[in-house]
Amino acid sequence: MHVIGAGLPRTGTTSMKAALEQLGLGPCHHMFEVLASPDLARRWAGTVPPVPGGIDWGHVLEGWPSGVDWPLSFFWRELAEAYPDAKFVLTVRDPHRWYTSMLTTIFELTRKACAEDADARVPVEFRRIRPLLDHMWQASFGVPCGAVPSEEVAVAAFERHAEQVRAELPADRLLVHRAGEGWERLCAFLGTEVPDGPFPHLNDTEAMLRQHETWFGGTTAL
Repeated sequence: MHVIGAGLPRTGTTSMKAALEQLGLGPCHHMFEVLASPDLARRWAGTVPPVPGGIDWGHVLEGWPSGVDWPLSFFWRELAEAYPDAKFVLTVRDPHRWYTSMLTTIFELTRKACAEDADARVPVEFRRIRPLLDHMWQASFGVPCGAVPSEEVAVAAFERHAEQVRAELPADRLLVHRAGEGWERLCAFLGTEVPDGPFPHLNDTEAMLRQHETWFGGTTAL
């Protein structure tokens, strides 16, 4: 791994994935790939702590020179140790706007996907990583996957995460990238040329709508 995104979901991670791939640092790992690949979901299923002997990150992330979004960014500390030469990009945005976005996308999708009667509808990849999702939700928000944390709890988790990343990663390994920024600071940090054209701005809400339709046979107010 050469570049690791430490940002939480819904902080522009899909746009950052596209940007890193445009800079020649792809393919870039994202949760979308996990939910589309039985093999990748199987690899991630084995990362739920405790893991006897530790996690074999070379196996989990084989073939991925960069990555963003959960579940990868949840393990930023472990990845910083496993890949001491990798650089980190912390994507951030206004935490209250972030919560609104999470509430109408990821929290809503997982609430339905984790319901007792959902197993027959959600794909095997989701069921395979459900224990990992539970671990991440509990560690971050104090609730199981499928439960929706309050705005106060979620925003506190968002701010705590950003503070910890900033405090623990040295400045020469970390770039804080705010949603809406362009190429210049990112390219200077990574040592790449600034591409022609604007920075990618992708709306992964549309992808989640399609996923919701596939799993549950209808749209929702995402």
